[in-house]
Amino acid sequence: MALGPDLLVELLLGIYIGVLTAVVPALVAWSLGFTFRYFTGVTIPGFGVLVFGVAIAGIQGGLLGLLDPQFVTSPTALVSALVVMMATLYAHAQGDRMGAEFPRRFTLRGLRDRGLSADAIERVGRFGQVRVGVTGDVGDVEGYPSLPDDLRATIRAGEWTFPADLPLSELELRLEERLRTDYDLAAVSATIDAKGRATVSAAPPAGSLSRRVPTGHRAVSVDALVPTGLARRDEVTVSTPETEVEGTVLSARSGSGSETDARAPVSRPTSPDADTPATTDGTDSTVKMATPSAASGQATGGEGRVTVAVPRREARTLLGAASAAIRVRARGTRREFELLSLLRRDGKRIRRVELAGGGPLDGTLLGDAAVRDEFGIAVLAVRRGSEWTVAPAGTTRLTAGDELYVVGQRDALDRFGEVAGSDGEAVSGTDEEADR
Repeated sequence: MALGPDLLVELLLGIYIGVLTAVVPALVAWSLGFTFRYFTGVTIPGFGVLVFGVAIAGIQGGLLGLLDPQFVTSPTALVSALVVMMATLYAHAQGDRMGAEFPRRFTLRGLRDRGLSADAIERVGRFGQVRVGVTGDVGDVEGYPSLPDDLRATIRAGEWTFPADLPLSELELRLEERLRTDYDLAAVSATIDAKGRATVSAAPPAGSLSRRVPTGHRAVSVDALVPTGLARRDEVTVSTPETEVEGTVLSARSGSGSETDARAPVSRPTSPDADTPATTDGTDSTVKMATPSAASGQATGGEGRVTVAVPRREARTLLGAASAAIRVRARGTRREFELLSLLRRDGKRIRRVELAGGGPLDGTLLGDAAVRDEFGIAVLAVRRGSEWTVAPAGTTRLTAGDELYVVGQRDALDRFGEVAGSDGEAVSGTDEEADR
């Protein structure tokens, strides 16, 4: 067999022909590897794919051999065959890897995780913001009473501001929570389009005051100088000539007479053990939160009346007081909310996942599971019954029924939920509280 005058030229020619010939076999090998791994979870043996790719290349090379019979006996043909085999094996490996990593579950909510249109975003700060308003009439929720006309009009005229970097599904959840909190709605459903326009259905509040009073406490109303900006859930100290009592604000009304937000009877009980508040003359009172705007939930200030939830034993003391002084106690900065906000800015979410019995993680050590390398998530805590393990070590053994609190990207959390045998759920309050 004649090698020709220049072996280097033949080798380069073989590489060139091999690259051209390997395009179709490599594409077929990638498709087979991805398809089988994605739909069946099975990896095709590389040898079988290699034989199939060489066969396809042989058809192409056969045509070249018919044109030049000496080609099949030259070093060029050998180099071309090696290039084809290497390209086929590489394409098969990449297709198999992509089939294993590609998300296997598509949901309607996932398809709706798109962003806002550019004209709806206000360029404020790094990510911008969006003002969400209600379009159309506020609908009723099936199975609940109809909304009062004034409450329906208030919600219809409302406007809420959110970060513009959130997907629409997150904006909808936050809007629902804001509406539920601001107006004490029994149920609410919201849909937001790409232009920031919301379609809302809501149910009126039911028993709002009694639901806010903690167990073992009673609601008591006192005449006082209402601090400007006082809001529901503020922690206050009520001072009377006899004593001081600590409590939580349920509602307030200043002397301006503007009334919004609470929309439920909140008045002085006739006795410390009375479960239903009533005024001293036996009539219901409508003491409500005085606010500059219906959605703010903050008092304008001035002489007025404040309803606080206090321990049962302290209620009788306040009942005998003609007036009182209100001092607001500092809560301090909620660092956990700042942390959650930073995680959200980076696209991270926190989810609670319950391990199912018989799953691949049941009975394994946390270190052996290698969830950080395998799924790209981190385990923040493990709850087993009433016992908590924060920042668990790798020697922590996982068992069925354990609740794992994990943080990571949404798709990574979805993959981990599938492997653990449970889709999991977002930690209650995480997304909404981080926005406040």
